[in-house]
Order: sequence, then structure tokens, then C-alpha cells
Amino acid sequence: MDILLIILGALCMIIGLAGCFLPIIPGPPVAYAGLLLLHFTDKAQFTTAQLLTWLFIVILLQVLDYFIPMLGSKYSGGSRWGTRGCLIGTVVGLFFMPWGIILGPFLGAFLGELLGGRATGQALKSGLGSLFGFLFGTVLKCVVCGYFIWQFINTLI
Repeated sequence: MDILLIILGALCMIIGLAGCFLPIIPGPPVAYAGLLLLHFTDKAQFTTAQLLTWLFIVILLQVLDYFIPMLGSKYSGGSRWGTRGCLIGTVVGLFFMPWGIILGPFLGAFLGELLGGRATGQALKSGLGSLFGFLFGTVLKCVVCGYFIWQFINTLI
């Protein structure tokens, strides 16, 4: 039974890492599930504090994943129009996977700023801020999944 759980856990780790780049797969939660599968074997026993801390990080990261592009837009000089456009673009982008999730926040912030009366240059800056926010969120997901993979391998060795 342990071998089956370890194999399923390893598959979760691989799928979780892929989920950092494929927006349809929630990467960190899947990788966390891999750690839980490993926890239920005789090979590893993580502490309750570790499991709860990792769960908190995963939940926080999943929530932030939707707000980081908006923060990128806001902190690059975007107005409420750009922030709201970014949010709308993110939601609309979910229907046009995989490119919609990348371009949606950018185009939403850009068009929102244009509708708000901003110049094209400022609207582009706000859109790029949301794009950089998205990329930053992707890097954060990769770091967390990479750490989970390291914990998985380190525990087995």
C-alpha cells in the first residue's frame, strides 16, 4: 500500500508543478495532496504543525493568485478603472484557457484604463503591471511546489 501511495504522491508532485504553468490545474493544492499521500505511508510522518503551515501557505497562495495581477496593475500607476478591468479580464480570461488567463488581466487593465480616460501609455503601463503580477504569482507557485517536491524527495531519501 505504501508503494501505491508514494507513486500517487509523486504523480501529484509532477502534476502540481505542471499546474504552476497550466492555469486549469491548481498546482500547489495538488502538490500538497502529494505530501499528504506521503504522510499516510510508513516512510514519512510530518508533524501537524508542518501540515497546517503548508496548508495555510497553499490557501494563501491560491487566494493571492487572483489578486496579485490587480495589485500589479494598481502599483504600476493604475486607477480604479484599471484594477476593475483587471478583475473583469481575469474572470473573462477563465473562459479562454490557457491564453485567456494570461492575457485577460492585461487586456482588462489596459481597456479599463482607456475607458477611464487615461492615455494609451499609462493604460499600457497598468496592463503590463498586471502581466508582471501574473508572472510573479507564477514564480511564487513554482517556489512553493519546488519546496514541496524537495520535502517529498528529502523525506524518501
